[in-house]
Amino acid sequence: MNKPLISHSPEETRQIAASLIHEHSGRLVLALHGELGSGKTCFVQGLAAALGIRRAITSPTFTVINEYKGPRPLYHIDLYRLNNPDEALGIGFEDYLEADGVTAVEWAERAGDLLPAHAIHIYFRALSGSNERSIRISAPKTHRKAL
Repeated sequence: MNKPLISHSPEETRQIAASLIHEHSGRLVLALHGELGSGKTCFVQGLAAALGIRRAITSPTFTVINEYKGPRPLYHIDLYRLNNPDEALGIGFEDYLEADGVTAVEWAERAGDLLPAHAIHIYFRALSGSNERSIRISAPKTHRKAL
């Protein structure tokens, strides 16, 4: 999907995330791109709700990785504080990319070439309205038929 979706509220951003979860089963790697405040963590909150996870979801900026258990686990990784892909390797990043469940990586560009070819890239951009966001989903061919 190349045309961006427009979210007018945090609730719509969470609904877009839930739709993505419902369209994909099994292992899923989501590479989230966007500036601070563009909606990445809100999107992960929608993923968690769709996965049946009831714990509060916050950005793991200081812990880097939060794991949430559910019928399908969620691994929320925030690479904001990392400077390069080598630092991502030092936190066991590659193990999460192969884990069963959903792995959502904020600031994914900091992982460089470590992201797998099957990752779905999601680009967030704040628009002029205070709650409006542009969300563009870019999936590899293996996922495109489901989007």
